[in-house]
Amino acid sequence: MPGQGRYVLGLDVGTTALKAVALERKRGLVAQVDYPHELRSPAPGWAEEDAEQWWRTCREAIRALLAQVPADEVAAIGVSGMVPAIVLLDATGHPLRPAILQNDARAALEVEELRAAVDEREFFRITGTIVNQQNVEPRWRWLCRHEPGVVEQVAHLCGSYDFIVFRLTGQLSLEENWAAESALYDIERHAWHQPYLERAGLRQALLPPVHAPTEVVGGVCAAVAAETGLRVGTPVVAGSADHVAAALAAGLTQQGEVLLKFGGAGDVLYCSDRQEPDPHFYFDYHDVPGLILINGCMASSGSLVKWFSRELAGGHSLSELDQEAAGVPAGADGVLVLPYFLGEKTPVFDPLARGVFAGVMLHHRRAHLYRAILEAVCYGFAHHLALLREAGRPIRRVYAADGGSRSALWMQIAADVVGEPVTLVAGEAASALGVAYVAAMGVGLFANWDEIARFIRRGPTYSPRAEQAAVYLRGFRLYRDLYRRLQPLFVDLARLSNPSDGPQGGESDKGDRR
Repeated sequence: MPGQGRYVLGLDVGTTALKAVALERKRGLVAQVDYPHELRSPAPGWAEEDAEQWWRTCREAIRALLAQVPADEVAAIGVSGMVPAIVLLDATGHPLRPAILQNDARAALEVEELRAAVDEREFFRITGTIVNQQNVEPRWRWLCRHEPGVVEQVAHLCGSYDFIVFRLTGQLSLEENWAAESALYDIERHAWHQPYLERAGLRQALLPPVHAPTEVVGGVCAAVAAETGLRVGTPVVAGSADHVAAALAAGLTQQGEVLLKFGGAGDVLYCSDRQEPDPHFYFDYHDVPGLILINGCMASSGSLVKWFSRELAGGHSLSELDQEAAGVPAGADGVLVLPYFLGEKTPVFDPLARGVFAGVMLHHRRAHLYRAILEAVCYGFAHHLALLREAGRPIRRVYAADGGSRSALWMQIAADVVGEPVTLVAGEAASALGVAYVAAMGVGLFANWDEIARFIRRGPTYSPRAEQAAVYLRGFRLYRDLYRRLQPLFVDLARLSNPSDGPQGGESDKGDRR
């Protein structure tokens, strides 16, 4: 019967790809597939994707995995994904518009309106974060203002991986970290904060029931079983935020351990055994009960690299670009990038921030620009680690995972920039592995969380090099200073890009929060 097999499937709905794995309870990962996703940015700061494409790639991935493992031996399925993406469903369960991703920066005006409406200390105490572009309320207000016809038809609102759970089972749900990152949820009471829902004009009836990651939401429905080959009734758990699942797959269970996640966005995850949110970061519950994650998230990381390859490098592969950039010295020969190509989330919380190439001259080649992008993402990571240290949070070990970790060049740059040894873990499918284990725990395939250590693959460790680290220390100071100096101009640049209804001020007006 379903739930008694040897295998679990893990599906990860990422910004740039769907990654899926099959985990066998003794042998570990036995199958892995991935399919690309298309990030759309049709207007300044927008970040959208087609939820139906996610579902198509999930079905393809499941069929591919079941060509390698027997369907009647699949005990459970877990799904992870971007959080808090917004998927709007009509009464029939179909998306009304493209999903609005968590790194979308269109609601700058609404962010300012929310900031003016709340007591920021109370807001932080209740939600574990400060007002920012990722909050659900500003994006919901934007929809009400600009797409009222769509809003009128909304019957359900869910996240990326919740949508896939719904398609698999026919049951609507929200995993608790979607609720926590929505900034409409009381993180201590584990309940929606009704005054915030009312202020947002968001009826709680639109929000599905909230579940812990390991809770079984339902079984695979007959129609999906016929399409994919899964057995009817195969249990599907609520799942996990992708970065939280990656932290589990990296083995982050001790205070002071850090994961740098080189995905479509860039995540910095700090493990703690004390529920103490930090205003520079987001707050997440760990998949392991009793632990939390201090979560930094940069809006564009791997998505910026892919954009450069597609738009400015003639579609050359990332390995080719890596090879070229390896011949450029640390510091990219004076080229410095601000990687804020979708605004920025943590730690500056500035949806009006813009991407910048600075210091470019006619002798520079694409290799300089590409290397400067890799360095800029690492400067962003270094900014987060500096704030953790300033807050008295010790850095004990630093790990790296996800697609960007395949690049030896990028990993060495990361170690040189952050000034810490960086160890690769879990490969590029970390989130899929993590959520597969969450599903296994949900159906009792494993007895405790520690057993995941058997399946964690440790890669090489990259140690910082003194000469390059000194160059990057100077580059990091320039990186911080460049943002401070350009910040007042970003409001005007935003107006210039959309003069008809551009933002009338934004988070950039507030001065550098860090």
